[in-house]
Amino acid sequence: MTRKKLNLPIFLGIAVAVGILIGSNLNFKNKSVLFNNNSNEAKIKRLINYIQYDYVDQVDTDSLLDDAITNMLVKLDPHSVYIPKEELQGITENMQGKFVGIGVSFVMHEDSVAVASVIKGGPSERAGLLAGDRILIAGKDTLFGKFIENKAVIAEGSPDFVRSRKMSDAVMKALKGEPDTEVNVSVYRRKTNEVIEIPITRGEVSLKSVDGHYMINSTLGYINIDRFARTTYKEFKSALDSLISEGMTSLVLDLRGNPGGFMDIANSIIDEFLEDGKLIVFTKSKNGEIDKSYATSKGDFENGNVYVLIDGNSASASEIVAGALQDNDKGTIVGRRSFGKGLVQQEMDLGDGSAVRLTTSRYYTPTGRSIQKPYSHTDSKKYQTEYLERVHNGELVSKDSIKVNDSLRFETPKGKVVYGGGGIIPDVFVGLDTTSNFSNKVFGNLNSFTFKYIDNHRAEMDAWELSNFVENFDKDEKILKEYISELDMNLPLAPGVRKNLKMYLNAFFARNLFDDTGFFMITQKEDPMILKVLELEKVE
Repeated sequence: MTRKKLNLPIFLGIAVAVGILIGSNLNFKNKSVLFNNNSNEAKIKRLINYIQYDYVDQVDTDSLLDDAITNMLVKLDPHSVYIPKEELQGITENMQGKFVGIGVSFVMHEDSVAVASVIKGGPSERAGLLAGDRILIAGKDTLFGKFIENKAVIAEGSPDFVRSRKMSDAVMKALKGEPDTEVNVSVYRRKTNEVIEIPITRGEVSLKSVDGHYMINSTLGYINIDRFARTTYKEFKSALDSLISEGMTSLVLDLRGNPGGFMDIANSIIDEFLEDGKLIVFTKSKNGEIDKSYATSKGDFENGNVYVLIDGNSASASEIVAGALQDNDKGTIVGRRSFGKGLVQQEMDLGDGSAVRLTTSRYYTPTGRSIQKPYSHTDSKKYQTEYLERVHNGELVSKDSIKVNDSLRFETPKGKVVYGGGGIIPDVFVGLDTTSNFSNKVFGNLNSFTFKYIDNHRAEMDAWELSNFVENFDKDEKILKEYISELDMNLPLAPGVRKNLKMYLNAFFARNLFDDTGFFMITQKEDPMILKVLELEKVE
């Protein structure tokens, strides 16, 4: 089941991406030696035993230990984190870029689980499941009626949709399982008004990390990377090759909101742009060990121009990409200052299904700068709310408001001045649009409305082709007016709000029908960063 993001600029502005793994592929040999005859380990075990057997009240020692580990890591740095066993599988699947299941995305609509889309090439498509089908029973699990009432809550402002994490987890538990196991699902198909039984053999389902790619014009291509998962380079290379074959000479690489991921995957992507022997990044451990990564001769876009889009939620591996290209005078970084995460984590198994991501080194861009923003070992609150300082000091709307440290001044080979100490400062600044009003009352029901409309007009909607849809959908604004009529607004929408609403309504329809590529093709007609790139292309 794929997660979908709203992509409204104000929401992207508020989200803070922290604690995301950079997988450096470090190998810790003979880790067990570190714990042999360790008096601290014995001390902790003895304390747990005292609490378990001698303490006056009943205590959940597992929960107590989880809390202790979490509090211990908080005092190290903001990105060393504990992952409980009940969360590890989902996180691992997300970063590996795949899971085992039936291959659908779904919404909880009214009293049933509705299939929003069927993943192409997945088990459900092969079995004949269709978008719009209601999954009533999966195996021995009933997924409608009282199940919904007992397991779910209705989200405020969205009366027809269930958005309960508990509900979603329960549905996924029923649908996911071991590879090659069969689950029999009973579905109600509105199209034929019948209940049918469909046996589905569970299999490996891909979780996309390259959300979309397309040609903006005859020479300018676009690729959006959501995170740096294990499968991301393969997805990226396929998109890159496709765009090159269509005549792309310049690329927009969109890393806005990308919280990071595996370092080696980021390095492979960077290698497509840099010439053989160029330094990509280097890491330094506590013992002073330095590990450098260099570009090879395999890059397929070394002669092309690249624009990297970043914002305050572009972190870790995203910053490695932006920093490597900026420091090697390759392409142009466009947008706003990135998050500022220069620490590398290694995931370590704790033996009971849980894990810890422990910071093991720092990384540095090719000029030698660390872009890690300051943090305290005793107070993490300021670190977590640092984004609000950026809002208050005005740097989201003015590059001149970005505070730099002259002692962390560096120069690229061509003499461009860059700074360390708190994120990547873009070469070309694009401020946040503060005139747009993305109120929840106006925009909060887009997912609900688009699903219901498509569900009630499926044959008509399925007849659309993407390029025609982007240019001609709802030109008479009949659907827009229907949506506005459901808002129960006392006053008419301001012209700017109405314009944005029309764009995002069409974009949500496009996402439901054609995936994220359709969403981007519509929203980026008015995207300030894309418009800036088009302006730069004309200058060049």
